[in-house]
Amino acid sequence: MNVLFQSTRRRLALWYTATTAVLLLLFATGVYFYVRSTLIDRVDDTLKHVIEVVDRSLVIQPIPVKEGNYRLNLEASFRHNANAVEDDRIDLEWFNPEGELLWSTFSEPLELPLHPHRKGETVYLEGHHTLRQITEKVELGDRLLGYLRVSHPWFEVTKPIRQLTRDLIIGISLMILSVGTLGWLLSGIAMQPIRDSYQSLKQFTADASHELRNPIATIQTNVQMALAYPEAEPQLQQRQLRTIERLTKRLGSLVNDLLFLARSDSGMLQVDFQPVPLDALLIEVIEEQRVIAEQKGIFLSLHIVEPKLDKNLDNLSDSLVLPEDVFTVRGDWDQLARLFTNLIANAIEYSNSTDSETRKNQPETSVEVELEQIESTQRGGKDNYSYLQIRVKDTGNGIAESDLPYIFDRFYRLDPARTHNREITTATGAGLGLAIARAIVENHHGKITVESILHQGTTFIVTLPSFPQK
Repeated sequence: MNVLFQSTRRRLALWYTATTAVLLLLFATGVYFYVRSTLIDRVDDTLKHVIEVVDRSLVIQPIPVKEGNYRLNLEASFRHNANAVEDDRIDLEWFNPEGELLWSTFSEPLELPLHPHRKGETVYLEGHHTLRQITEKVELGDRLLGYLRVSHPWFEVTKPIRQLTRDLIIGISLMILSVGTLGWLLSGIAMQPIRDSYQSLKQFTADASHELRNPIATIQTNVQMALAYPEAEPQLQQRQLRTIERLTKRLGSLVNDLLFLARSDSGMLQVDFQPVPLDALLIEVIEEQRVIAEQKGIFLSLHIVEPKLDKNLDNLSDSLVLPEDVFTVRGDWDQLARLFTNLIANAIEYSNSTDSETRKNQPETSVEVELEQIESTQRGGKDNYSYLQIRVKDTGNGIAESDLPYIFDRFYRLDPARTHNREITTATGAGLGLAIARAIVENHHGKITVESILHQGTTFIVTLPSFPQK
């Protein structure tokens, strides 16, 4: 399975990296075209500004021979502009109305056709020389005087674009490497709960198989014995049938517990929420368990702590909890009965497991159940919330501190050396009682905790919200 997890982790990391790489490439492409368009617009704005400046400085003279005709005085118009445009790396060209070049700042004519328009165009010359140009008609009234073409070197655009492209490539490469590394780490973190769940499922399946294997093998052995010796004594056959009956009940109980936990995990467990008087429920459960406790010489008791009521009875209102409802919770009677049956039966079984030395130091082996109402104030607020706390305390061997975080796990067993070959199997006999107890408490929006001291005893504390709330 490690190979499968590593392969899945690699695929997750590759998906993280590939997705990020695609997003970064899309982002870089957008930045590239945005910056390129911005630079071209800036060059075009500069060319248009030069055209406006030159257009205002043109010297137009009438032609004496032809009345109503005009011509451009080239020397007077461009003598002040030639040096200035050279400093800005901008070149000018003047064409007559027929498109013939009359004046230029280029050392050699470009021999490019005229394309009069206000929008810029990019022209490619021999020798990898590229220009950005705008050609403008110059008119006087309805008469065309000529064409003014303004050119700007294209490297003013390509140079920053190349620098930007280089920076984007380096930045994206570093980010993809970083994302790949982080993706590998994050995929490992993401896979860890799956790995833990798989290990838990694997352990759970192994434990369940172990619990099922022994009774099934015993049943099979008894059936084979009965078939092999059909003339056996009736008493022997009765013992074999009783053994089979006892084991089938155990298997049925185990299957029901596993089904209960599976439904609870999947959220399919139906909880019939009704007002439940918890004091009456505990009295009923204790009466059921009292016979078992007396057979083992354990004193089982219930102590109900009376709530502290407001002495100012004149201020009582309908919103206050009535005395007869003070120990009422909203929940499922059957599930709550199963919860406390598991805890009390577990306490009885565990109290009976104390060794002889511990028994000498204890005047009496007992299991105490205490029901009490507690108040809690929400942090930062003034509203009080009422809860019911049930404590199930035994006088057994206790549980080591290192084992406490795991006792609610399914099929968990304590170290036999510390428990004198006893197992925490709770009421189910298969190590599922405490797991079921925790599931029931969580379904009722409560909390279950445990306190234990070695050789002194263990206390399970269940806290449930009371009903109705204040």
